[in-house]
Amino acid sequence: MTDSESTPESRRRLSTRRLEAFSDGVFAIAITLLVLDITVPAGSEDDLLAAVVNQWPSYLAYVVSFATIGVAWLEHNAITDYMDYADAMVVRVNLLLLLLVSFLPFPTRLIAEYFGDRDAERVAATIYGANLLLIAVLLFLMWRYVVGEGHVRTDVSEQEIAVLTRHLKPGFASYVGLIALGFFLPTVAVVGYLAVALYLLVPFGIFRSRS
Repeated sequence: MTDSESTPESRRRLSTRRLEAFSDGVFAIAITLLVLDITVPAGSEDDLLAAVVNQWPSYLAYVVSFATIGVAWLEHNAITDYMDYADAMVVRVNLLLLLLVSFLPFPTRLIAEYFGDRDAERVAATIYGANLLLIAVLLFLMWRYVVGEGHVRTDVSEQEIAVLTRHLKPGFASYVGLIALGFFLPTVAVVGYLAVALYLLVPFGIFRSRS
């Protein structure tokens, strides 16, 4: 069949392989960039151990962002694994998602740099939380679009669809609440973001099933 004979439907269907490969590359780069912002001040050789310990806000921000990107990658991987094919809308939503994931090292650095400065710390925590919330929202919207448009593989059961849908929801209310908390207790909010990431990252359901 020539290009002129192909139907609009066949032209609309896109393979997920290139989308997955490109996305995996962006996730890998973003998660690697996080560690580049962990440094100690110049001239710390007289008490290097203290200088290393004093960078704990950088370690906290690094762990939170690493876990969050890890969760986003796992959820993105589940979505694309269930997809039979992509279309132009999926590709564009995916690009927006990658825009937010690749932006995350910036607010991570803000959290580390402005810890202890009350006003600046609140701003950094708000930007950070908004970034995390938007990532969660786009992942959920991407999945709902895939399901709604019938892009899911035919061998995927309704139960599997329902499980992934439930898994993508918990972050919404938590992130909104933590963003509000960040105006008053920025450090506590950042620890809360870590708790959300760990909740989504650790397969607690496996332990419950074994029990």
